Amino acid sequence: MAWIGLIGVLALIDLCLKELIEEQADEEFPRELKGTGGKIILHKSYNRGFPFGFLKEKPELVRMIPVAAASSVFGALAYLMGKRGHFAEKLAFSLTLGGAVSNIVDRYKRNHVVDYFSFNIRGLKKIIFNLGDLFIFAGMIITMLAEASRFLSEAGKRAGTRR
Repeated sequence: MAWIGLIGVLALIDLCLKELIEEQADEEFPRELKGTGGKIILHKSYNRGFPFGFLKEKPELVRMIPVAAASSVFGALAYLMGKRGHFAEKLAFSLTLGGAVSNIVDRYKRNHVVDYFSFNIRGLKKIIFNLGDLFIFAGMIITMLAEASRFLSEAGKRAGTRR
């Protein structure tokens, strides 16, 4: 049950930050986030499609695909919640769902996703994120690392049985 709570907390954090951005005048953006030495820039940006505006001309598809994907991830998490262990996978799926839920709520409430910061680092300057995007990204990285670890462990066991 803690995993469901984590999903809710992560989604709520991102939704609250989006609301804070929405309450501010458009003229206040972009601006540096204080205390970051200019490394994080705040924006008020609306994305009606997937990353980089992909499929923004197909709003129903853009709303339904994330729901289907999140449903699949939730199904995998629900399956794992009944099993001992699998901490990395449960964490990864919870992070992914926390970000997905926040962005899905945006798509249904506002008809777009609010993105609100960028990293002032070469190669990332022009990409505007929200915290939910980072949760999804972190979940995917953890999933890949967990799968790579599992693969290497199984490969090592198979190699050990051949001797």
